[in-house]
Amino acid sequence: MTSEPPAPATDGRADRILTVPNALSVLRLIGVPVLLWLLLVEHADGWAFALLVASGFTDFLDGKLARLLDQYSRLGALLDPFVDRLYLVATVLGLLVRGILPWPFVAALIGRDVILAAVLPIYRRRGLPPPEVIYLGKAATFALMSALPWLLAGEMDWPLAGFGRAFGWALLIWGTAVYLWTGVLYLGKALAVSRAIPAVRPATREPIQ
Repeated sequence: MTSEPPAPATDGRADRILTVPNALSVLRLIGVPVLLWLLLVEHADGWAFALLVASGFTDFLDGKLARLLDQYSRLGALLDPFVDRLYLVATVLGLLVRGILPWPFVAALIGRDVILAAVLPIYRRRGLPPPEVIYLGKAATFALMSALPWLLAGEMDWPLAGFGRAFGWALLIWGTAVYLWTGVLYLGKALAVSRAIPAVRPATREPIQ
């Protein structure tokens, strides 16, 4: 999660759709409704725990495979973080409904992403791509996605329930603090762009006075 991103391909390879990393991201995407069904309908916490662990592993794996197989793509660059956010939102909402997570944590995590999504038009109006990933933010997302299955494991009837609960809360508190801090950093970048670069007219690409 902390290694350098692959360099974007400069030829048609960047437009590829059928790649191994993209296939893994699609599988993770399909797993989101399955996870909610396991959590909220079946209360199959063991299977939900296994699915969360598998999702975290494949999230790590698709980035590695993109580099090893030289299968970086624009779709993958968009799909991977989207699925990360979707898993995070779905899981925290599911654990909120189950009474495992308190609402202030859920409000802070989801509110952070809502605010950052609201400032993305600042980049679009200037013809700029979204900001580059802050790898401290990736570390925070990894901590949160590691915390959630352990919190779920703390509710299961097995010998490591106490450890799972304590370890999960430790990761959740650290991950939430860093996640919010990186949100402040992203927001600062967006505000700096809005002050330094004028917006452009979509048709003419001329600055808006």
